Amino acid sequence: MARKVPIYSKEKDREGLRRASRFNAQMMDHVRPYLQPGVTTAEIDRLVYGYTMEHGHTPACLGYQGFPKSICTSINEVVCHGIPGDRRLKEGDIVNVDLTTVVNGWYGDSSETFLIGEVSDEARRLVQVTFDAMWVGIHSIKPNGRVIDIGQAIYKFAHPHGLEVVREYQGHGIGREFHQEPGVPHYPTPKSARDIVKPGVCFTIEPMLNLGVWRTVKDKADGWTVRTTDGKLSAQFEHTILMTETGPEVLTLTETGPQEGHRF
Repeated sequence: MARKVPIYSKEKDREGLRRASRFNAQMMDHVRPYLQPGVTTAEIDRLVYGYTMEHGHTPACLGYQGFPKSICTSINEVVCHGIPGDRRLKEGDIVNVDLTTVVNGWYGDSSETFLIGEVSDEARRLVQVTFDAMWVGIHSIKPNGRVIDIGQAIYKFAHPHGLEVVREYQGHGIGREFHQEPGVPHYPTPKSARDIVKPGVCFTIEPMLNLGVWRTVKDKADGWTVRTTDGKLSAQFEHTILMTETGPEVLTLTETGPQEGHRF
């Protein structure tokens, strides 16, 4: 039986979502200065864990379905779910940092792809188009609109740039649970044509775009790390969105990170 889409119509519930998302954005700004050549992804993970616990909150990823760390760090050809470790970031890398926090029972979720030092023109273009695609998706959806509108908008934007949209992983509803309905594909699907985004629905938009093919493969060794099958670069950005009666409200905006229209 399909799960129902939670509707957060009460203002106290919406404030719970906002608080969790604001903290998540605040933490992204906290780790931002540390994303430099020479730092290990394990150091970033420890930084996030400490910051979260100091504020009395919970890192949502830690232990989730057995995931061993507090955040996901996905470098270069890693699409998503990269496990922090001893790998040091180096000049020319791109790395997605995906943070999710539980604040008083509510979840906030966001991610950014960072440029480490000077990167190739190809990598910069990928990151720019992925960032812009997220915003195209955000602006495509209206109260009582269809989820497919998001996927269509992102797909139509990405393809003329020669980029492929990952299909095996998608955005998701979020609130009292980490992952709930509706699923939010970043390309058009029949199911997403039937799913309606009513006021009070909270969800993520998090397109993953690849320089090569859209297909991915999961590492058998750790059971988590997802890579492009051709080894080419992948990038991702993510915001948590609350659909209100007047339109989408972006809950995870940062103070010092890239805002809509930013040029990398």
